[in-house]
Amino acid sequence: MRQMLFPLWLVLAVALPLSAGAQNNRQRLPDPVRPEVETTYLKGLRFLVSKQTPEGCWRDRYGRYPGVVGLAVMAMLAHGDDPNAGPYRAQIQSGLEFILKQQNDENGFIGDSMYNHGFATIALAEAYGTVDHDHLGLALKRATELILSSQAQNPRGGWRYQPESKDADTTVSGAQMVALFAARNAGVHVPEDAITTGLEFFTNCQSPGGGFGYSSPGSPNIPRTAIGLLVYALAHQKDIEGLDRSYRYLVQDLDYRDQSYPFYYEYYMAQALFQWDPKTWEEWDRRNVSYLAENQADDGSWTCSHGETFATAAALLSMALNYRYLPIYER
Repeated sequence: MRQMLFPLWLVLAVALPLSAGAQNNRQRLPDPVRPEVETTYLKGLRFLVSKQTPEGCWRDRYGRYPGVVGLAVMAMLAHGDDPNAGPYRAQIQSGLEFILKQQNDENGFIGDSMYNHGFATIALAEAYGTVDHDHLGLALKRATELILSSQAQNPRGGWRYQPESKDADTTVSGAQMVALFAARNAGVHVPEDAITTGLEFFTNCQSPGGGFGYSSPGSPNIPRTAIGLLVYALAHQKDIEGLDRSYRYLVQDLDYRDQSYPFYYEYYMAQALFQWDPKTWEEWDRRNVSYLAENQADDGSWTCSHGETFATAAALLSMALNYRYLPIYER
């Protein structure tokens, strides 16, 4: 059975002390991964590996964004191979180096938008404690502090495109909230007030029917509802009044496919269902894997308006709960 290794635990602990709840050595749950999952997943990984540039990013437009590079790195980590000696070690290291080079030396901001910053921070958190790299701890700490300082000056308690933004939306805020949970799992201090304030923003965007809107309760949709429910689940706040309506809104059609945000929807839907109802997730996952296998190109990729790197990485991560190696995928 594949296992994640921690060869520089003590060195990393000096850079960023870990709490008792930080990442530990993990093994995938004992239920076997279905053959169709492994076949489809490996085809996608081979595509990502074959298209990565020497700089650690990918050649399509969005593949040069640190957030998308972070998703691709997580897709490699999620398969569970040893990140320091396994088949994707060079690609993981190269991708992380690319992300680190995009971090602002003065304030810790990664890339040019909070979207990029959020997903890149999640990747740093998931890699920290598993990947042999001296600079991940400090970079993760600084990235997390940027998220917290951005929220502290935002009157709505959420996040938008830039650290200094004064408005907020559920999609950007969802990425930052998940990043905070991932960082906290890795041992970074995240004040409980920041989580509470972020949840209040999401509550203010919940419609009477349960769905979550973009920056208000208006015009809710399923992808944003998946984001909202995931955030509450990761906060261990599933019993809040009204979230039962949100869950019913989310599962009204398990064959739903979002045409406006393909693969972004699958990425969040998988995680939300996994956290809320394992049996419903299992049913949806079988449909999802079948759908993805049918729509996978011969070279192992998927594509959408945000490019083949994003589409492929997000599609793989929507299947990655079958492996359950990433700490953020734990219940």
